[in-house]
Amino acid sequence: MSQIIEVKVPDIGDFADVPVIDLFVKVGDSIKVDDAIATLESDKATMDVPSTVEGVIKEVLVQLGSKVSEGVVLIKVETGGAVAAAPAPQAAAPAPVAAVPAAAPVAPAAGGGVVDVKVPDIGDFSDVPVIDLFVKVGDSIKVDDAIATLESDKATMDVPSTVSGTVKEVLVQLGSKVSEGVVLIKVETVAAAGVPAPQAAAPAPVATAPAPVSAPAAASTAAVPAALAPALPAGSKVHASPSVRAYARELGVDLSKVTATGPKNRIVKEDLTKYVKGVMTGSISGPVASATGGVVGGGVLDLLPWPKVDFARFGEVEVKPLSRIKKISGQNLSRNWVMIPAVTYHEDADITDLEAFRIQLNKENEKSGNKLTMLAFLIKACVKAMQRYPEFNASLTTAENGEMSLVLKKFFNIGFAADTPNGLVVPVVKNADRKGVFEIARETGELAKQARDGKLKPADMSGACFTISSLGGIGGTYFAPIVNAPEVAILGVNKSALKPVWDGKQFVPRLTLPLSLTADHRVIDGALATRFNVYVAELLADMRRMIV
Repeated sequence: MSQIIEVKVPDIGDFADVPVIDLFVKVGDSIKVDDAIATLESDKATMDVPSTVEGVIKEVLVQLGSKVSEGVVLIKVETGGAVAAAPAPQAAAPAPVAAVPAAAPVAPAAGGGVVDVKVPDIGDFSDVPVIDLFVKVGDSIKVDDAIATLESDKATMDVPSTVSGTVKEVLVQLGSKVSEGVVLIKVETVAAAGVPAPQAAAPAPVATAPAPVSAPAAASTAAVPAALAPALPAGSKVHASPSVRAYARELGVDLSKVTATGPKNRIVKEDLTKYVKGVMTGSISGPVASATGGVVGGGVLDLLPWPKVDFARFGEVEVKPLSRIKKISGQNLSRNWVMIPAVTYHEDADITDLEAFRIQLNKENEKSGNKLTMLAFLIKACVKAMQRYPEFNASLTTAENGEMSLVLKKFFNIGFAADTPNGLVVPVVKNADRKGVFEIARETGELAKQARDGKLKPADMSGACFTISSLGGIGGTYFAPIVNAPEVAILGVNKSALKPVWDGKQFVPRLTLPLSLTADHRVIDGALATRFNVYVAELLADMRRMIV
């Protein structure tokens, strides 16, 4: 007896109406657990949606261009008799079950038994530390209850339970290093009426099956030189995980040019690294894509090798590894610095009256605890300026035919650089045009605290249209911030200072805020950048301009 099971869109963060840009299945196809169904495109990256069941596709409910959100049914799969007897194989691979919570409750419904809850797909990361643990032996747990918190390179993530029951064993502790597939806890589920409990053991063999297959495959293919493996034929589909696709975009690499060595002809992170090294050294003649997806002409960069110096010869030294945040941000900044023809424009804003107004409002709201910051006014001023000059709320994109276009955004999400012990991160204030200065001040304060505590989620740092990098609390006069691709501009802000200003009769002290606007010259020319910077300064000098 067979059973029809729906495979839905998993949790994709705060995104909705995400387009389907690739579809890998059709009615009648046989599909296995982890096989890619479709590719979705969010605002910054693409992601493959894997199947959580094995069987024959009976119905495909989406097509290319369809807009989907979390929980939308993609396909209907007819499973075999074994599944009909015990529907638990929907939870066959804990990684996809964690990604698709809608299918998870099927496992405990099938029958009682001890079920392993494992670390889901966390991209290409391994040995990720457990920084918080929420369960102990004897606890009752439900589907989606948090088990533990893991710390990735830029953020933290909670691992939810995929089953309901009683925790029988906890196999990790604080500080444990885990990777995808590692068992976190064992949960005893309750058998459903009329279903034999022994069938609950069915998911275990299915769940563990991919591990021994993928591990040797990865090990064996890693030893194969890239030059010996064939590149993807023109027009073929590129298979890569969401994290690999995001990494490729950060490096500006066209994935169709990269040789795949991973299981099932998938591109892994090491393939990208080999390709970029090959292009930079000249051993590979293939082009590297620009930050917008276009191809960089003129050959490869003819750079001298990085100097290797034994500093210990000159005195005592200490070797300190870079934090993960600094490693990732360093790669991004290097790419943006090389790929974007950026120009920085400086302007001084008179904030004498605005600062007095801010202090007055803070005194009036002292009892309520609401405190205004200059950053809140800066965000509102930038949103107003972006509404007047829409080129600043845009991103470059390249079509398949190589033609470059400008994507004009109708939403206003503003990122701001937050200093943390491990380096700078950029939380994002969503829909800043719909929020007042008090709400923005409160939200930026909360996001900054989460950043310092390492509690920011990936969704908190995505979707920015424009970035503000403020050094006001530190000092400095002017600087040249680097554009944060795919954005086209960034505003740098330094510490305000009293300066003498000639009013026509005499010099008077005015509080001046230095503004440094860096813009992508492919989109924004010098005149437009200057107008934008001057307009922001005018808004800060007299916030009454915000209402006209």
